[in-house]
Amino acid sequence: MSYMEVMQQVKKKQIAPVYLIYGTESYFIQQLREQISKQILSGDKENLSTYDLEETPIQEVVTDVETYPFFGERKLIIATNPSFLKARPDSLPFEHDIAVLEQYVSMPVDYSTLVIIASYDKIDERKKISKVLKKHAKVAICNPVKDYELTKWIKSLADELKITIADSAFEIFETELATNLQLMESELTKLALYVGEGGTVTKEIAEDLVAHTSNSSSLRLVDAVIDRNLHKAIAIFKDLEKMKEEPIALIGLLAYQFRMILRVKLLKLKGYSQSQMQKQLAAHPYVIKIALTREKQFSVKKLETIMSRLTDADATMKQGGMEKGLAFELLLYDLVELK
Repeated sequence: MSYMEVMQQVKKKQIAPVYLIYGTESYFIQQLREQISKQILSGDKENLSTYDLEETPIQEVVTDVETYPFFGERKLIIATNPSFLKARPDSLPFEHDIAVLEQYVSMPVDYSTLVIIASYDKIDERKKISKVLKKHAKVAICNPVKDYELTKWIKSLADELKITIADSAFEIFETELATNLQLMESELTKLALYVGEGGTVTKEIAEDLVAHTSNSSSLRLVDAVIDRNLHKAIAIFKDLEKMKEEPIALIGLLAYQFRMILRVKLLKLKGYSQSQMQKQLAAHPYVIKIALTREKQFSVKKLETIMSRLTDADATMKQGGMEKGLAFELLLYDLVELK
């Protein structure tokens, strides 16, 4: 099952006796771990045990799981690093008695919940223990959100926060926060407090309040050039100056964005699909997606001219021909006015 499906069940207090949580998205793993703990223990840590399976044999963990709790009604046992689920298990100074785990998973006790966390992109599904876990345990796959799933995930989180996100605002979240889901949740929570329950997050609100990175701000500079909005471009530059970003570094960021737009445009002219472009350029899916939305605004000739102007401005700054801040502002004027 997906992370979202298992999380919804846990929040409804539909708790399974055994969980296998695997994948490489640490944010999802941590959220699921915390929610299971919250539902079972209600803040009481007396009946929580954690084990690293690179240090403790699984048979000792199962013994703890089968031991009746001294306090409370239920126990929670969390075991991490089950390398025996990988195709090539790690070398350890002891042996895991996997048969003991297989037997337990098939017939678990009703007063304990065992959570096995495997922070691997995949497990070896050919192994008997993997098959037993898939048959009897609740399996939650916690891999990074794919580009086509992100909008759905953002909407789901917005629903939980009882807010609405305007369609025009989604790109802000995708470009700024797609690679950091923990920051995504933090920013959405902040916006929910700002707009209030039932409120709507517009593009303008998202632009003003979402924490910007230098890389995403370079995208906003590109948009200002596309819109021929010099005032906005200068304002973004001033914000970046406050973030201690150097003009020469900003030229590098702009060059990356425009170079990507140019390369995507050239590949599109050759008939490449978005997925083919991603493989060819070895770029994040959102980088390709954003470049595709912007390449329509430029001809190949104009993009090549922009790259030339960026190169000239970079040389001027490095040679000390002009004060860097002034040179960058003149560059922005030049790009905005370029026909």
